Amino acid sequence: MKTYALKLKQNIPVSLDEAWEFFSAPLNLAKITPPEMNFIVTSDYNDDTRMYPGMIITYKISPLFGIKLNWMTEITHVQDHQYFVDEQRFGPYALWHHQHHFKEIPGGVEMTDLLHYAIPYGIIGRLSNALLVGKQVKKIFDYRVKAVEKLFGKYKG
Repeated sequence: MKTYALKLKQNIPVSLDEAWEFFSAPLNLAKITPPEMNFIVTSDYNDDTRMYPGMIITYKISPLFGIKLNWMTEITHVQDHQYFVDEQRFGPYALWHHQHHFKEIPGGVEMTDLLHYAIPYGIIGRLSNALLVGKQVKKIFDYRVKAVEKLFGKYKG
């Protein structure tokens, strides 16, 4: 099974407290996910819910061709105002390990995502990643950059 890695950084013109408040709230993920993915958090959380180690979050999502899938992740690690990690427990990937890091910088916060994922089905999975999945994952994160800028403004550095 081949594992793929993606590392992305984005500077956001907000305080560390404001960034952490937004990104550690499970319901906010829908606000930065492309609308065509029909992303819905199905866990029974409210706007005040914040991530903690062991938290299970369930979703409905349509990542490709409008096909609806159930997805379950667990928040495995949380270091308040520094990072959290979500790992897939059930869903479309053979592996999904996503680290979200936050660091205060002059004029805002540097957010770094480290994603490792793998697709099942051997050679078919590798071909799927080359033709579709890898591009879709990149598209999701590209959309997120724009959505975060729309919510918080562009970092001026």
